[in-house]
Amino acid sequence: MQFMGESNAHYYSRREPFGEAGDFITAPEISQMFGELIGLWLADMWIRAGRTEPAHYVELGPGRGTLARDATRAMKRYGLEPRQHLVEGSVALRSEQLKQVPEAQFHDDLSSVPMEGPVLLVANEFLDALPVRQLVMTDHGWREVMIGLDGEDRFVEVPGQVPMDSAVPEARRDAPSGTVIETCPGAAATLFEVAGRLVKQGGAALFIDYGYATSRNGSSVQAVRAHRKVDWLAEPGVADISAHVDFAQCAAVAQSRGARWLGTTEQGAFLKALGIDARAEALANFAPQHREALMAARDRLTLPTEMGSLFKVLALAAPDWPEGAGF
Repeated sequence: MQFMGESNAHYYSRREPFGEAGDFITAPEISQMFGELIGLWLADMWIRAGRTEPAHYVELGPGRGTLARDATRAMKRYGLEPRQHLVEGSVALRSEQLKQVPEAQFHDDLSSVPMEGPVLLVANEFLDALPVRQLVMTDHGWREVMIGLDGEDRFVEVPGQVPMDSAVPEARRDAPSGTVIETCPGAAATLFEVAGRLVKQGGAALFIDYGYATSRNGSSVQAVRAHRKVDWLAEPGVADISAHVDFAQCAAVAQSRGARWLGTTEQGAFLKALGIDARAEALANFAPQHREALMAARDRLTLPTEMGSLFKVLALAAPDWPEGAGF
């Protein structure tokens, strides 16, 4: 866990990883339609909840600020002009985000976000970058997966010496040797805090990431550099290391705090329910020279063979807020 955390802290503090010239492309960079539909979903929730002011748009890990820009533009069309709060620790990325969202207030974490007024929160590809803890079943019981050095001074995974059986849920303790389970303390802490905010202040939240709708065993840690998967142990601090999100566990944590879990669905189904097909057609009719690119972007966001199935959307809301469209 420490290896992944320190590697990503170094990685995000020293470079801008997004875009064709970077290491990966996120959904907001693929098409403005993504951010617009997120903004419309939040505006719809806010309107049906009674238009409570002051509302706060909060984004965790806002990338270049593209999603915040597109979402707030869409919200404004329906009378929602929330105060904009970006939770971002990278000074370099904050500079880029200011170009897209000049009125944004920056925060190192959620603790400094205002405590009054509903929170409209989005976290797109944020949870996957939080360090995971892995436990492996060995012939001597459960052990934490540690990082050591082999005979050639290369980083390798090794089982720790301290028994970890008590850290494994009882129902999963009798797994066969070699079984790996992952937990993400950072994701659990984030969901716990966000859920508490929703219960106290009102609001709704969307967590969008790649991962599993139901918990499963196995290592999901991977690394990407220049749009290609690489050995995650080979170049710490140079490649983006991530892991699949356990959305079932995220929902359970949020519900334990009293927030409403509206559901978890695939990104493709969510965007289609919100009208991405109609939006793509409208944009193509307005700018027919871009029709092919618009349809390709829509397909990349929604097709099961692209991002449509691997990426999930988890929605939360305050106890007295309405159901969310698409769930």
